[in-house]
Amino acid sequence: MATIKPFKALRPKNEIAPTVASVPYDVVNREEAKALAGANKLSFLHVTRSEIDLPDDVSPYAKEVYTKAKENLNELRVSAPLIVDDKPHFYLYRLIMDGRSQVGLAATFAVDDYDNNIILKHEKTRKVKEDDRTNHIVNTETQTGIVFLTYRGTDTINKIIEETISKQSPEYDFASPDGIQHTVWILPDEHNKTFVDQFAKINQIYVADGHHRAKSASRAREEKRKANPNHNGSEEYNYFIAVVFPGDQLKILPYNRMVFDLNRFSKNDFLNEINEKFEVEKTSEKEPKEKNNFCMYLDRQWYHLKTRDSVLASLSLTKSVGEKLDVSILQNFLLHPVLGIEDPRTSDRIDFIGGIRGTKELEKLVDSGKAAVAFSLYPVSVQDLMKISDAGEIMPPKSTWFEPKLRDGLLTHLI
Repeated sequence: MATIKPFKALRPKNEIAPTVASVPYDVVNREEAKALAGANKLSFLHVTRSEIDLPDDVSPYAKEVYTKAKENLNELRVSAPLIVDDKPHFYLYRLIMDGRSQVGLAATFAVDDYDNNIILKHEKTRKVKEDDRTNHIVNTETQTGIVFLTYRGTDTINKIIEETISKQSPEYDFASPDGIQHTVWILPDEHNKTFVDQFAKINQIYVADGHHRAKSASRAREEKRKANPNHNGSEEYNYFIAVVFPGDQLKILPYNRMVFDLNRFSKNDFLNEINEKFEVEKTSEKEPKEKNNFCMYLDRQWYHLKTRDSVLASLSLTKSVGEKLDVSILQNFLLHPVLGIEDPRTSDRIDFIGGIRGTKELEKLVDSGKAAVAFSLYPVSVQDLMKISDAGEIMPPKSTWFEPKLRDGLLTHLI
C-alpha cells in the first residue's frame, strides 16, 4: 500500500527552464560539472555540485560546500527566478530518447514506505555518498535530486496520463544538449484522488536509479525529526521526490567493466585460464547478443566469451536470482577467480563504464594503456530487477545503467 502525495514544486519559469536544468549530480565528476556549468550562472549544478564554485583544494564533502549550495540556491531563486507553485500538484515527466518515449508521475513518496520495503531496493549504498546527500538535503532544506522509480503500471493511471498529455499544454518542453526531449505537465487536480487511491493498492515499487538519494532522504528525515519537538509525521521531510515510470516503458543499458591489469598473467596464460569456464573465440562483435555471453577487448582484439554449460548447470541448482545474472557470472567465474577482484565495490583495480558511453570508450581505455582488459555485457532486464528486489536480494554493484536521465532543477521538493 504505497503512499504518495502532491507537492508544491520549486521550479524555474518556462522560458528559463532549459538554462537551469542540469544533469544529475552523480553522473559527472567535479571537473566535468565545472565544464558543463561553464559561464552559465543559472545552471542547477551550482546547487547540486556547489564545490565547483570553491577552490579546487576544498573537499567536495567539506562543510563549506553545503553552505555554498544553500547560498547558491537562494541566489538562483531570485536570479532565474525560481517559483513555488501556489498549491500542491502531481506532475507528469516525459523523456524521449532516440524516438522512444517514457512518461512518469512526479510525486512525493513516503519515507516510511522506503524504510518498510514497500519501495524495494536492489543495490547497497555507500556511507560516504549517503553522508554527502544527507548533508546537502539538511543544509539546503530541499531534495534537489529526483529518485527514479518503477512499478508494474495500471490501466487506470496509464489512461489518465495519456489523456492529459494529449489534451493539455506542457509547462516545459525542450531538448537538452544531449538530445533528450524533456516535457513536463501539471496533472489536473481532478485526478489527484484517483492517483492516491490507485497507488494505495500497489504493494511494490522499485528503486531503479537513485538509491543514495532515497537513503539520504530517509537519513535526513531522522535528523529533522530529532530536531523537531513538534514532529507529527505530516511534515514535508517525511516524503521524498521521485518520478515513477511503468516498467514496460524502460530500457536498461549495460554497465560495462574494465580492469587495470591482468593479475600478473601474460595474455596467453590469461586466455587459457578463462577458457575453463568460457568458450573463447575472436570476433568482430563488440556487444553480446544474448544472456550468458560477453564480449572482451584485449590487446586491440575483441573476443566472444560464451559461458560453458557446466557453469550454467551449476547455477541451475541455486535458488538465488542474483547469482544467475550475467554481472554475477562474470564476477564469480572470471573477475574474482582469475583477475583477483574479490570485492568490486572496494577494489581499486576495476572501474565501471556506463553503457551510454559505448564500446568505443572501452577500446579507448585499453588502447591507451589505462586498462588491460575490458568487458561489454548484455543488459539486465527490468524483470530481472523486479525479481531481485522481490526476493530481497542485492545486485552486484554497477549492474544497471538507466537512460535517459531525469534533469535536476526542473522540480525540487522543499522540506
